[in-house]
Amino acid sequence: MEVEISESLLLQTINLIVLAGKSVMQVYSKPFDVEYKEDHSPLTEADKMSNDIISSGLRGTEFPLVLSEEMAEVPYEERKAWKNFWLVDPLDGTKEFVKRNGEFTVNIALMNDGLPVFGLIYLPVLQTLYFAIKGKGAFRILEAGKYTYQWMDQLTKVAERLPLFQPKRDYTIIASRSHLSPETEEFIARETKKYGKVNTVSAGSSIKFCLIAEGKADTYPRFAPTMEWDSAAGQIIVEEIGKKVLNMDTNKTLSYNKKSLLNPSFLVIS
Repeated sequence: MEVEISESLLLQTINLIVLAGKSVMQVYSKPFDVEYKEDHSPLTEADKMSNDIISSGLRGTEFPLVLSEEMAEVPYEERKAWKNFWLVDPLDGTKEFVKRNGEFTVNIALMNDGLPVFGLIYLPVLQTLYFAIKGKGAFRILEAGKYTYQWMDQLTKVAERLPLFQPKRDYTIIASRSHLSPETEEFIARETKKYGKVNTVSAGSSIKFCLIAEGKADTYPRFAPTMEWDSAAGQIIVEEIGKKVLNMDTNKTLSYNKKSLLNPSFLVIS
């Protein structure tokens, strides 16, 4: 059974992700401490504040189940029965946040039967929002952080449908800013041999999905490790412009709520 995303849920979630983004910028604008988790990944006060805002807000919706990077792990025996739940990365690209290069995002996705059906990615530094609803298309809002959205009329006036018009350009591959693996370099070499001339661009966090959704890049190969909350929101956004996100092991659509929350290698492609 498909999930219906009501206008009120859409507005509520947009306001929530913008609010979380503002909390991230409060930390970003001043000196901050960095902790390190067991896997040596960084953790900041921004991760925690954003998580608290998003998780408490989403629990008040008609879909109260939340799985977030910064929350206690939910045992698979419990969550395998979850049909609809939110998958959240309160600060995707904490390494970029610590480097202060601006390339970090806030990600929220609503999952249905192991696939994303509604996704939002917010870029706090640029105050730019990307969102998509299954079957309804993908959109971008510039300066989204300047507003509180109470009515759909406000949203429709500022939302641009993706992809944007792009001038003719060479085939473009987008790769990770912090995780350029040897496999990615081999993929780029193969595609260069195939297409003759290939552009490569780098970006941090889920911004890579956003650039593909805009039409600025064609393909995103991901061989380095990611977690389910890193990709879910981006997946529905690029799927709604006609792309596929394929599990490289099976050549099938990347799926979620697995026993292990670690993603396999995946490829965003036409």
